[in-house]
Amino acid sequence: MNIQSIETFRMAVPLKKPFKTALRTVTVAEAIYVKITCDNQITGWGEAPPTHVITGESLLSIEYAIQSILKPAILGKTLLNREKLFQTIQQCLAGNTSAKAAVDMAIYDCLGQKCRLPLYQLLGGYRSKLETDYTVSINEPNEMATDAGKYMADGFNILKIKVGKDTIEKDIQRIQAIRDEVGPSPVIRLDANQGWTVNEAVYAIRRMEDLNLGIELIEQPVSAHDIEGLKKVSQQTLIPIMADESVFSIFDARRVIETRSADMINIKLMKSGGIHQALKINKLAESFGIPCMVGSMIETKLGITAAAHFAASQKNITHFDFDAPLMLSSDPVKGGVIFDKNFITLSEDYGLGVQSVKID
Repeated sequence: MNIQSIETFRMAVPLKKPFKTALRTVTVAEAIYVKITCDNQITGWGEAPPTHVITGESLLSIEYAIQSILKPAILGKTLLNREKLFQTIQQCLAGNTSAKAAVDMAIYDCLGQKCRLPLYQLLGGYRSKLETDYTVSINEPNEMATDAGKYMADGFNILKIKVGKDTIEKDIQRIQAIRDEVGPSPVIRLDANQGWTVNEAVYAIRRMEDLNLGIELIEQPVSAHDIEGLKKVSQQTLIPIMADESVFSIFDARRVIETRSADMINIKLMKSGGIHQALKINKLAESFGIPCMVGSMIETKLGITAAAHFAASQKNITHFDFDAPLMLSSDPVKGGVIFDKNFITLSEDYGLGVQSVKID
Protein backbone atom coordinates (compact mmCIF):
# COMPACT_ATOMS: atom_id res chain seq x y z
CA MET A 1 0.00 0.00 0.00
CA ASN A 2 2.34 2.71 -1.29
CA ILE A 3 1.66 6.39 -1.86
CA GLN A 4 1.24 6.83 -5.60
CA SER A 5 0.31 10.53 -5.85
CA ILE A 6 -0.20 13.62 -3.69
CA GLU A 7 -2.36 16.42 -5.08
CA THR A 8 -3.30 19.81 -3.63
CA PHE A 9 -6.31 22.02 -4.37
CA ARG A 10 -7.28 25.48 -3.19
CA MET A 11 -10.64 25.95 -1.51
CA ALA A 12 -12.52 29.13 -0.50
CA VAL A 13 -15.97 29.28 1.10
CA PRO A 14 -17.53 32.57 2.31
CA LEU A 15 -18.77 32.74 5.90
CA LYS A 16 -22.39 33.61 6.63
CA LYS A 17 -21.18 36.38 8.96
CA PRO A 18 -17.69 37.79 9.67
CA PHE A 19 -15.97 35.88 12.48
CA LYS A 20 -14.11 38.17 14.87
CA THR A 21 -11.64 37.35 17.63
CA ALA A 22 -8.99 39.29 19.54
CA LEU A 23 -6.50 38.20 16.85
CA ARG A 24 -8.30 38.57 13.52
CA THR A 25 -11.49 38.88 11.45
CA VAL A 26 -12.36 36.16 8.92
CA THR A 27 -14.89 36.52 6.11
CA VAL A 28 -13.82 33.61 3.88
CA ALA A 29 -12.70 30.13 4.94
CA GLU A 30 -9.67 29.37 2.80
CA ALA A 31 -7.88 26.04 2.75
CA ILE A 32 -5.58 23.72 0.90
CA TYR A 33 -7.14 20.32 0.33
CA VAL A 34 -4.81 17.33 -0.01
CA LYS A 35 -5.64 14.13 -1.88
CA ILE A 36 -3.42 11.09 -1.44
CA THR A 37 -3.89 8.17 -3.81
CA CYS A 38 -2.33 4.79 -3.08
CA ASP A 39 -1.31 2.10 -5.55
CA ASN A 40 -4.37 0.05 -4.54
CA GLN A 41 -6.53 3.04 -5.60
CA ILE A 42 -7.57 3.97 -2.05
CA THR A 43 -7.73 7.77 -1.77
CA GLY A 44 -7.54 9.87 1.37
CA TRP A 45 -8.34 13.52 1.99
CA GLY A 46 -6.91 16.21 4.28
CA GLU A 47 -7.29 19.93 4.87
CA ALA A 48 -4.99 22.78 5.94
CA PRO A 49 -6.37 26.30 6.52
CA PRO A 50 -3.93 29.23 6.58
CA THR A 51 -4.00 30.81 10.05
CA HIS A 52 -1.24 33.42 9.91
CA VAL A 53 -1.73 34.77 13.42
CA ILE A 54 -1.47 31.34 15.08
CA THR A 55 0.50 28.89 12.94
CA GLY A 56 2.24 31.47 10.71
CA GLU A 57 1.14 29.67 7.55
CA SER A 58 -0.33 31.04 4.31
CA LEU A 59 -1.91 29.30 1.34
CA LEU A 60 1.38 29.62 -0.54
CA SER A 61 3.51 28.28 2.29
CA ILE A 62 1.19 25.31 2.82
CA GLU A 63 1.24 24.47 -0.90
CA TYR A 64 5.03 24.77 -1.02
CA ALA A 65 5.57 22.67 2.09
CA ILE A 66 3.37 19.87 0.77
CA GLN A 67 4.43 19.84 -2.88
CA SER A 68 8.11 20.70 -2.54
CA ILE A 69 9.09 19.07 0.76
CA LEU A 70 6.55 16.61 2.15
CA LYS A 71 5.63 15.04 -1.20
CA PRO A 72 9.21 14.17 -2.24
CA ALA A 73 9.87 12.82 1.25
CA ILE A 74 6.99 10.33 1.35
CA LEU A 75 6.01 9.61 -2.27
CA GLY A 76 6.32 5.89 -2.95
CA LYS A 77 6.50 5.03 0.76
CA THR A 78 4.26 2.37 2.26
CA LEU A 79 1.49 3.34 4.67
CA LEU A 80 1.86 0.02 6.44
CA ASN A 81 5.04 1.25 8.17
CA ARG A 82 3.11 4.20 9.51
CA GLU A 83 5.34 5.03 12.49
CA LYS A 84 8.29 5.53 10.17
CA LEU A 85 6.12 7.48 7.73
CA PHE A 86 4.88 9.90 10.40
CA GLN A 87 8.45 10.28 11.71
CA THR A 88 9.51 11.32 8.21
CA ILE A 89 6.71 13.89 8.03
CA GLN A 90 7.78 15.43 11.34
CA GLN A 91 11.50 15.46 10.62
CA CYS A 92 11.67 16.62 7.00
CA LEU A 93 10.81 20.23 7.90
CA ALA A 94 10.29 22.37 11.00
CA GLY A 95 7.00 24.05 11.82
CA ASN A 96 4.44 24.03 9.01
CA THR A 97 2.04 22.22 11.33
CA SER A 98 -1.08 22.73 9.20
CA ALA A 99 0.62 21.40 6.08
CA LYS A 100 1.75 18.34 8.05
CA ALA A 101 -1.74 17.92 9.51
CA ALA A 102 -3.39 17.81 6.08
CA VAL A 103 -1.04 15.05 4.90
CA ASP A 104 -1.37 13.23 8.23
CA MET A 105 -5.18 13.13 8.09
CA ALA A 106 -5.18 11.99 4.46
CA ILE A 107 -2.89 9.11 5.44
CA TYR A 108 -5.17 8.18 8.34
CA ASP A 109 -8.15 8.32 5.98
CA CYS A 110 -6.38 5.77 3.75
CA LEU A 111 -5.48 3.57 6.70
CA GLY A 112 -9.06 3.50 7.95
CA GLN A 113 -10.25 2.44 4.53
CA LYS A 114 -7.55 -0.23 4.29
CA CYS A 115 -8.63 -1.65 7.67
CA ARG A 116 -12.32 -1.31 6.71
CA LEU A 117 -13.07 0.72 9.83
CA PRO A 118 -14.31 4.26 10.54
CA LEU A 119 -11.26 6.20 11.69
CA TYR A 120 -12.57 6.80 15.22
CA GLN A 121 -12.81 3.01 15.69
CA LEU A 122 -9.30 2.47 14.35
CA LEU A 123 -7.98 5.07 16.81
CA GLY A 124 -9.85 3.77 19.87
CA GLY A 125 -13.59 3.85 19.27
CA TYR A 126 -14.59 5.43 22.60
CA ARG A 127 -17.76 7.19 21.36
CA SER A 128 -19.58 7.88 18.10
CA LYS A 129 -21.50 11.07 18.99
CA LEU A 130 -20.29 14.47 20.21
CA GLU A 131 -21.87 17.71 21.37
CA THR A 132 -20.26 20.86 20.01
CA ASP A 133 -20.45 24.39 21.31
CA TYR A 134 -21.23 27.40 19.10
CA THR A 135 -18.93 30.40 19.08
CA VAL A 136 -20.13 33.96 19.54
CA SER A 137 -17.56 36.23 17.88
CA ILE A 138 -16.59 39.65 19.25
CA ASN A 139 -19.02 42.49 18.57
CA GLU A 140 -20.93 45.03 20.61
CA PRO A 141 -22.63 43.53 23.71
CA ASN A 142 -26.16 43.81 22.33
CA GLU A 143 -25.23 42.15 19.04
CA MET A 144 -23.42 39.34 20.84
CA ALA A 145 -26.43 38.80 23.11
CA THR A 146 -28.71 38.63 20.08
CA ASP A 147 -26.40 36.13 18.38
CA ALA A 148 -26.23 34.01 21.54
CA GLY A 149 -30.02 33.95 21.77
CA LYS A 150 -30.25 32.83 18.15
CA TYR A 151 -27.78 30.00 18.66
CA MET A 152 -29.71 28.85 21.72
CA ALA A 153 -32.93 28.90 19.69
CA ASP A 154 -31.15 26.81 17.07
CA GLY A 155 -30.55 24.11 19.68
CA PHE A 156 -27.09 24.82 21.10
CA ASN A 157 -26.60 24.40 24.85
CA ILE A 158 -22.93 25.39 25.05
CA LEU A 159 -21.71 28.83 23.98
CA LYS A 160 -18.08 29.80 23.47
CA ILE A 161 -17.71 33.56 23.82
CA LYS A 162 -14.82 35.43 22.25
CA VAL A 163 -13.33 38.18 24.45
CA GLY A 164 -9.96 39.90 24.82
CA LYS A 165 -10.61 42.99 22.71
CA ASP A 166 -11.24 46.61 23.78
CA THR A 167 -11.36 46.88 27.58
CA ILE A 168 -11.98 44.50 30.46
CA GLU A 169 -15.15 46.39 31.33
CA LYS A 170 -16.41 45.94 27.78
CA ASP A 171 -15.72 42.21 27.95
CA ILE A 172 -17.64 41.95 31.22
CA GLN A 173 -20.53 43.87 29.64
CA ARG A 174 -20.52 41.35 26.80
CA ILE A 175 -20.78 38.38 29.16
CA GLN A 176 -23.43 40.04 31.29
CA ALA A 177 -25.53 40.89 28.22
CA ILE A 178 -25.27 37.30 26.94
CA ARG A 179 -26.12 35.79 30.32
CA ASP A 180 -29.13 38.11 30.63
CA GLU A 181 -30.29 37.01 27.18
CA VAL A 182 -29.86 33.24 27.51
CA GLY A 183 -30.51 32.77 31.24
CA PRO A 184 -28.65 30.59 33.76
CA SER A 185 -28.93 27.19 32.05
CA PRO A 186 -26.56 27.33 29.04
CA VAL A 187 -22.90 26.52 29.55
CA ILE A 188 -20.73 29.54 28.81
CA ARG A 189 -17.00 29.25 28.17
CA LEU A 190 -14.69 32.13 27.19
CA ASP A 191 -11.79 32.41 24.77
CA ALA A 192 -9.55 35.47 25.11
CA ASN A 193 -7.13 34.43 22.32
CA GLN A 194 -4.17 35.93 24.25
CA GLY A 195 -5.99 39.26 24.48
CA TRP A 196 -5.29 40.13 28.12
CA THR A 197 -2.18 40.90 30.13
CA VAL A 198 -1.61 38.80 33.24
CA ASN A 199 -2.94 41.49 35.57
CA GLU A 200 -5.93 42.15 33.31
CA ALA A 201 -6.75 38.46 33.20
CA VAL A 202 -6.62 38.05 36.98
CA TYR A 203 -8.75 41.16 37.47
CA ALA A 204 -11.29 40.18 34.79
CA ILE A 205 -11.70 36.60 35.97
CA ARG A 206 -12.07 37.60 39.62
CA ARG A 207 -14.73 40.14 38.60
CA MET A 208 -16.59 37.44 36.69
CA GLU A 209 -16.37 35.14 39.69
CA ASP A 210 -17.73 37.87 41.98
CA LEU A 211 -20.57 38.59 39.54
CA ASN A 212 -21.43 34.87 39.46
CA LEU A 213 -21.61 34.80 35.67
CA GLY A 214 -21.32 31.01 35.58
CA ILE A 215 -18.22 30.67 33.40
CA GLU A 216 -17.19 27.06 32.78
CA LEU A 217 -13.61 27.74 31.66
CA ILE A 218 -11.39 30.38 30.05
CA GLU A 219 -9.12 29.67 27.10
CA GLN A 220 -5.71 31.25 26.63
CA PRO A 221 -6.14 34.45 28.65
CA VAL A 222 -2.54 35.64 28.09
CA SER A 223 0.23 35.55 25.49
CA ALA A 224 1.04 32.09 24.15
CA HIS A 225 4.70 32.34 25.19
CA ASP A 226 4.03 33.63 28.72
CA ILE A 227 3.84 30.31 30.56
CA GLU A 228 4.73 31.98 33.86
CA GLY A 229 1.90 34.44 33.31
CA LEU A 230 -0.49 31.61 32.46
CA LYS A 231 0.52 29.88 35.69
CA LYS A 232 -0.07 33.06 37.69
CA VAL A 233 -3.57 33.42 36.27
CA SER A 234 -4.35 29.76 37.01
CA GLN A 235 -3.10 30.04 40.59
CA GLN A 236 -4.90 33.28 41.40
CA THR A 237 -8.35 32.47 40.01
CA LEU A 238 -10.98 29.78 40.53
CA ILE A 239 -12.38 29.33 37.02
CA PRO A 240 -10.46 26.58 35.15
CA ILE A 241 -7.87 27.87 32.68
CA MET A 242 -7.27 26.15 29.35
CA ALA A 243 -4.05 26.43 27.36
CA ASP A 244 -4.58 26.74 23.61
CA GLU A 245 -2.02 28.70 21.60
CA SER A 246 0.57 27.85 24.26
CA VAL A 247 0.48 24.18 23.22
CA PHE A 248 1.53 23.11 19.72
CA SER A 249 3.66 20.07 20.52
CA ILE A 250 4.04 17.38 23.14
CA PHE A 251 7.02 19.38 24.45
CA ASP A 252 4.81 22.45 24.93
CA ALA A 253 2.23 20.30 26.68
CA ARG A 254 4.86 18.84 28.97
CA ARG A 255 6.05 22.30 29.99
CA VAL A 256 2.50 23.51 30.73
CA ILE A 257 1.65 20.37 32.68
CA GLU A 258 4.89 20.13 34.69
CA THR A 259 4.66 23.79 35.73
CA ARG A 260 0.94 23.40 36.52
CA SER A 261 0.21 26.41 34.37
CA ALA A 262 -3.24 25.33 33.14
CA ASP A 263 -6.09 23.05 34.13
CA MET A 264 -6.92 21.86 30.60
CA ILE A 265 -5.40 21.76 27.11
CA ASN A 266 -7.01 22.54 23.76
CA ILE A 267 -5.58 20.25 21.08
CA LYS A 268 -5.95 21.31 17.46
CA LEU A 269 -4.69 19.21 14.57
CA MET A 270 -3.47 22.37 12.83
CA LYS A 271 -1.20 23.13 15.78
CA SER A 272 -0.01 19.62 16.56
CA GLY A 273 0.78 18.65 12.97
CA GLY A 274 -1.97 16.06 12.74
CA ILE A 275 -3.59 13.13 14.48
CA HIS A 276 -0.38 11.19 15.14
CA GLN A 277 1.12 13.94 17.29
CA ALA A 278 -2.27 14.91 18.79
CA LEU A 279 -2.64 11.40 20.19
CA LYS A 280 0.68 11.82 22.02
CA ILE A 281 -0.37 15.15 23.54
CA ASN A 282 -3.64 13.68 24.77
CA LYS A 283 -1.98 10.62 26.30
CA LEU A 284 0.54 12.79 28.12
CA ALA A 285 -2.24 15.02 29.46
CA GLU A 286 -4.28 11.97 30.48
CA SER A 287 -1.35 10.53 32.44
CA PHE A 288 -1.36 13.70 34.56
CA GLY A 289 -5.15 13.84 34.95
CA ILE A 290 -5.48 16.85 32.62
CA PRO A 291 -8.62 16.70 30.43
CA CYS A 292 -8.49 18.02 26.87
CA MET A 293 -10.67 19.81 24.38
CA VAL A 294 -10.34 19.36 20.64
CA GLY A 295 -11.03 22.47 18.61
CA SER A 296 -10.26 23.82 15.17
CA MET A 297 -9.40 26.85 13.12
CA ILE A 298 -11.96 28.17 10.61
CA GLU A 299 -12.16 24.93 8.65
CA THR A 300 -14.59 23.20 6.33
CA LYS A 301 -16.23 19.89 7.18
CA LEU A 302 -13.22 17.97 5.86
CA GLY A 303 -10.82 19.13 8.57
CA ILE A 304 -13.54 19.00 11.22
CA THR A 305 -14.34 15.41 10.29
CA ALA A 306 -10.74 14.37 10.94
CA ALA A 307 -10.65 16.27 14.24
CA ALA A 308 -13.98 14.77 15.32
CA HIS A 309 -12.79 11.21 14.62
CA PHE A 310 -9.71 11.84 16.75
CA ALA A 311 -11.74 13.45 19.55
CA ALA A 312 -14.39 10.73 19.57
CA SER A 313 -11.78 7.99 19.89
CA GLN A 314 -10.30 9.20 23.20
CA LYS A 315 -11.83 9.09 26.70
CA ASN A 316 -9.69 11.98 27.98
CA ILE A 317 -11.11 14.40 25.40
CA THR A 318 -14.15 15.83 27.14
CA HIS A 319 -14.87 19.12 25.34
CA PHE A 320 -15.56 19.68 21.64
CA ASP A 321 -15.44 22.86 19.55
CA PHE A 322 -16.49 21.89 16.04
CA ASP A 323 -18.91 24.60 14.91
CA ALA A 324 -16.81 26.04 12.06
CA PRO A 325 -18.65 24.27 9.19
CA LEU A 326 -21.93 25.68 10.48
CA MET A 327 -20.58 29.20 9.93
CA LEU A 328 -20.00 28.61 6.20
CA SER A 329 -22.35 29.58 3.38
CA SER A 330 -21.92 26.20 1.64
CA ASP A 331 -20.45 22.74 2.18
CA PRO A 332 -17.99 21.42 -0.45
CA VAL A 333 -17.79 17.97 1.19
CA LYS A 334 -20.20 15.10 0.65
CA GLY A 335 -20.01 12.58 3.48
CA GLY A 336 -17.95 12.95 6.63
CA VAL A 337 -19.49 13.78 9.99
CA ILE A 338 -23.22 14.40 10.27
CA PHE A 339 -24.43 17.59 11.98
CA ASP A 340 -27.80 17.68 13.75
CA LYS A 341 -27.89 21.08 15.45
CA ASN A 342 -25.50 20.77 18.42
CA PHE A 343 -24.80 17.07 17.96
CA ILE A 344 -22.28 15.46 15.62
CA THR A 345 -22.56 11.81 14.63
CA LEU A 346 -19.64 9.98 13.09
CA SER A 347 -20.36 8.05 9.94
CA GLU A 348 -19.83 4.29 9.91
CA ASP A 349 -18.20 4.58 6.49
CA TYR A 350 -14.53 3.60 6.40
CA GLY A 351 -11.81 6.14 7.14
CA LEU A 352 -13.16 9.68 7.28
CA GLY A 353 -16.23 8.66 5.31
CA VAL A 354 -15.70 11.40 2.73
CA GLN A 355 -17.57 10.41 -0.43
CA SER A 356 -16.64 13.31 -2.70
CA VAL A 357 -15.26 16.85 -2.62
CA LYS A 358 -16.39 19.72 -4.83
CA ILE A 359 -13.27 21.38 -6.19
CA ASP A 360 -13.77 24.75 -7.94
